[in-house]
Amino acid sequence: MDQENYIFMHEMKVRDYECDLQGIVNNANYQHYMEHSRHEFLETLGVNFGKLHDDGIDAMVSKITIEYKLPLRSGDRFVIGINLQRQGPRIVFYQDIFRKSDGKLCTRGVVETICVENGRLTRGAIFDEIFKDYIH
Repeated sequence: MDQENYIFMHEMKVRDYECDLQGIVNNANYQHYMEHSRHEFLETLGVNFGKLHDDGIDAMVSKITIEYKLPLRSGDRFVIGINLQRQGPRIVFYQDIFRKSDGKLCTRGVVETICVENGRLTRGAIFDEIFKDYIH
């Protein structure tokens, strides 16, 4: 795991209740981890997800693909690395989850997001403003 490969990194820890009977993180929780890290990234850019909604702007996941490589277990610390790319009206987030103890890739996600403003699908102009330092 090389931090220079990502525009944002966020560290978390697996909580006991996130694990299933096998003692590994339930697959749905990886999506929660990715969403939480995107919101944390927005906060570092001065953008609050809840305030966007209050202003009539909703960024939504339109498609998500997750590849599970190695499981996380209770108590594991992990890091989520984020990159993004503008694709038409969408922002696509590339999110990798690494176990901190050994740096091994546990999960790889591709999250496609769209923007709805006052109930109408947009071309995502707000994305250009929010992510101006990361899209070219």
